[in-house]
Amino acid sequence: MSEDLKGKVAVVAGSGQGIGRSIAIAMAQAGASVVTNNRRPGSTGFAIMNDELVTRLNDEDREALLEEAAESTGDAETTAKAIRDLGGAAVPFFGDVSDFETARRLIQTVMDGFGRIDILVNVVGTFAFSPIWEMSEETWDKVHGVKPKAHFNCIRHALPFMMEQRSGRIINCTSGAFKWGGMRQANYSAANAGVIGLTQAVAQEVATYGITCNAFAPGARTRAGFELDAYEKAMPRDKGPWSHESVKLPIADSPPPDDLAPFICYLATDDAAGINGCVFFVIGSAVMLYDEMEFVGNIVKPDGRWTVDELKERVHKDLIKDFRSSTMQMLDKMRGD
Repeated sequence: MSEDLKGKVAVVAGSGQGIGRSIAIAMAQAGASVVTNNRRPGSTGFAIMNDELVTRLNDEDREALLEEAAESTGDAETTAKAIRDLGGAAVPFFGDVSDFETARRLIQTVMDGFGRIDILVNVVGTFAFSPIWEMSEETWDKVHGVKPKAHFNCIRHALPFMMEQRSGRIINCTSGAFKWGGMRQANYSAANAGVIGLTQAVAQEVATYGITCNAFAPGARTRAGFELDAYEKAMPRDKGPWSHESVKLPIADSPPPDDLAPFICYLATDDAAGINGCVFFVIGSAVMLYDEMEFVGNIVKPDGRWTVDELKERVHKDLIKDFRSSTMQMLDKMRGD
């Protein structure tokens, strides 16, 4: 087992289950002392489903959902215990880090227990679905109140210590939804785009202190993933998260979260000191680097302001040309083009 993180201290916000748990354990196995976190002891309830939706499932799907839910139990203490059972050092912290003061107490717990903070991994997040034209303020705020707010809270409180150390690694969990959008989850897509903006801004702002800030979009089978599958089956066809097969994601076939943890550990190593402000997609053993949004076409009128008639002549021919956004590609598939 690698000891690339030996002597380092990591905090993984949102590590009671799933992706965060896998990352916390992997970092401990690489030598780090870890502070684990989730909202409250025994947090095993559904993130998306509720009793009414569960009753809509057929017997087979309901049994499968409940079986997977039972196998996906865990909290900050069970993750910390798993680390201690492997011979590592781990301390659990219970609290909702979307609250500014709670996030401060999390970081202070790290400092009180270990005297430094080298690695901050932000994994917390949540879902809430609705067509944008029906979405309530509460549904919007439910998602944005967690991501990127909790990411900001933890970063804000960790940075003064990292800046004093003149070193640190911040790794934010986002979602591919920041790029491809999401049916009935404009709130989630916008929240994850916010994580990208936060990541790149932080990376630039603290780069001269020896601190890096990167983000990853995971592809993994987690509790939220199998709940999303169940949610799709429980909802009427025109009310679920995927209104057309062309935009449905193969969540059920995603690899386990343990597979992506080594790359997140790598981003926390000294070897990754030169990687900053980057966004990766990680699924299984595949790691992909997103390009930054760049200009892919342009038109310029050198002698004054455009008219609408001139733009009718030029936009499709010289600006858009063969470019197809993800939405345009989706519509092409729906039309059978």
